[in-house]
Amino acid sequence: MGQEFFINSQNLQDKVASLLPSQGGSGAGFDLTASTQIIPIVDLTESAEGSDVRADLQTALSHSTITEHAIRNATTTLVTNTGYFRVFGNCTQDGSNICSYQLSDGATSKAIWASVAQINGQVSFMYDFVVFLKAGDSLIASSTSIKGDLAGSTRQIADIDGNLVNP
Repeated sequence: MGQEFFINSQNLQDKVASLLPSQGGSGAGFDLTASTQIIPIVDLTESAEGSDVRADLQTALSHSTITEHAIRNATTTLVTNTGYFRVFGNCTQDGSNICSYQLSDGATSKAIWASVAQINGQVSFMYDFVVFLKAGDSLIASSTSIKGDLAGSTRQIADIDGNLVNP
């Protein structure tokens, strides 16, 4: 049988109150205790949530979860849903032009990836990045010339709360 010790730490009590409001976090007085008894803890959270696919497999691509795009001399809104999205593909340029991806909040846009070509002769760049879109945000792809191509795909990898989206 283990021994019990009372813990008087305001920091610990505040943390328990914020994480577990139903356990006395609404202002009810309580004491934290510690014990010398060892109690094993088994975390079944992933299985209970149905997300017990390995993280590397969870990011796999599938026919039904990717949305492809090909942008040439145009600006196109690719994603308006909330969450985390992987964006990947290839940019090919031949001549003076700009290819870019931007995040927009509806009022302003910010470039998050861009390639500026100012030479003759074909160049090609691969890209692969992750973006987060909150409500009202959108992902935009743009090419300023018929000599600039963005060919790629997007795939949602997690919802806005960070819950993984399986392929």
